[in-house]
Amino acid sequence: MQENDIKQASQDTPLIFDTSDGQQLRINTVNTYLRKKFGGKIIKLAVDGGFTCPNRDGSKGTGGCLFCSSSGSGDMASGSGDISADLTSQIRLLSGKWPDARYMAYFQSHTNTYAPASELRDKFLPALDFPDVVGIAIATRPDCLPDDVVELLSEINQKTFMWVELGLQTIHEKTSEAMNLCYSVKEYDDAVRKLTEKNIPVVTHLILGLPGESREMMLDSVKHLCRQDIWGIKLHMFNLVKGSRMEKSYPDYISFSSIDEYVDLAIEALELIPPGIVVHRISGDAPRSTLIHPEWSYRKRTILNSIHRKLRERNTWQGRRASIL
Repeated sequence: MQENDIKQASQDTPLIFDTSDGQQLRINTVNTYLRKKFGGKIIKLAVDGGFTCPNRDGSKGTGGCLFCSSSGSGDMASGSGDISADLTSQIRLLSGKWPDARYMAYFQSHTNTYAPASELRDKFLPALDFPDVVGIAIATRPDCLPDDVVELLSEINQKTFMWVELGLQTIHEKTSEAMNLCYSVKEYDDAVRKLTEKNIPVVTHLILGLPGESREMMLDSVKHLCRQDIWGIKLHMFNLVKGSRMEKSYPDYISFSSIDEYVDLAIEALELIPPGIVVHRISGDAPRSTLIHPEWSYRKRTILNSIHRKLRERNTWQGRRASIL
């Protein structure tokens, strides 16, 4: 379905993006997108490239973002220090269950463009040498994209399927300062422009439930990023995790009191997201071993099923209210 067709359809009738698994999905999910693009199951292999962040090493700040875990929120990433070995072991483990699957190398932990372009080249390109790896995803900060790094990303983008993930998290300066992000909304907007000028798909991260933010403030952040030329979005429910600075600063903070409260907000956000934007995540789960609050957020399947069910019950869908942006 072309984006123009999607927009037209959403103005008239409930928009159904996928029926392949027996459901009528009203969200343009990344799983649907990848299955249609590659004709089968695609699994992301999270790897730790051994990077840090400018608000950890002192160049912009110390301690990192308050909500980040000690692993730079790459809690599921393999991090032996040998990227090829990590990919090999993950593929070996997963191929038994999904013998026909193909993979994307996902550089997830910390800031994966915070190094000289030559070092980045040596880390990114070997990941693409695996015959079943069909693409690469690179997570980074909007203030860590100098011109030579963008040129490298453009070169990779011309060789393989790729997207770059940018952490916006919030558009509100007071929240940004409190969370020690150490970058501005302008830097985010500039990063989106630099990447899209090179035809590099951008996926934006947004956290719902940050301390001090009202429902209206969170939706204002959604509206801002949806006005940008982004390809995808990740909505994260805020989780308080062990080992984060948040644990010390806000030890009793609970972002959402119930699954229903979060689901209602997620649906309101989805209605604003244009249907041509690919949704990569609509919740956010932390390992149970590190999760503090909300205690129920590890129930990812329950949360997702609730979102899909309520979309049907309310006869609404992704992009239903996008025309107000």
